[in-house]
Amino acid sequence: MLDVALTAFATFFVVIDPIGVVPLFMSLTPHLDAAQRRRTAIRAVIIATLILLTFTVLGQPILKYLGISLPAFRIAGGLLLLLLAVDMVVVKSSGIRSTTPKEDEESSHRPDVTVFPLAIPLIAGPGAITAVILQQSQHAGHLMDQLVVAGVMIGVLAMLMIGLLSSGQIMKLLGVTGVNVITRVFGIILTAVAVSNIVEGIRGSFPALAG
Repeated sequence: MLDVALTAFATFFVVIDPIGVVPLFMSLTPHLDAAQRRRTAIRAVIIATLILLTFTVLGQPILKYLGISLPAFRIAGGLLLLLLAVDMVVVKSSGIRSTTPKEDEESSHRPDVTVFPLAIPLIAGPGAITAVILQQSQHAGHLMDQLVVAGVMIGVLAMLMIGLLSSGQIMKLLGVTGVNVITRVFGIILTAVAVSNIVEGIRGSFPALAG
């Protein structure tokens, strides 16, 4: 069970990236005072948590309903995580873990950025949703392991909330350069996680290769 928790923590911490979200949060809320920024952070994390918990429960039934096997999803999910990892390593925004220019333009007309683009896609984006479904699918039939995964995910989101509530102090301490360095390191780790999922998916799809 400890191995399950550690693997889930490493995956969620890297994908959700509590530190990397901080400068994005600051850039979205320059017009808010401290109290408003605090309320926005709390609400955004709660909404993102509810979204990810929904996929925790419904992810596997959706795959089953669509006839998607776990190996196939591991390959697809691994490729998506690999794209996310590349974005993190080169500190590039492609729409996987951030908003697109058109979405930025749309959000600029919104007085409240809590749901979009903060909760979705900055926190509960495609990478986080994929990671949730992958982690839960890997432990299908083992309720305790799935509960551990869900608990670890909530723990990482709690860390994210603390990071957002302390965003001013973090930016003063690390600066943009420091945040980018940490994001690059997380990207390298996520690359290994993504490749591992792709390899395991290929082995599951082609059992002869495992022999």
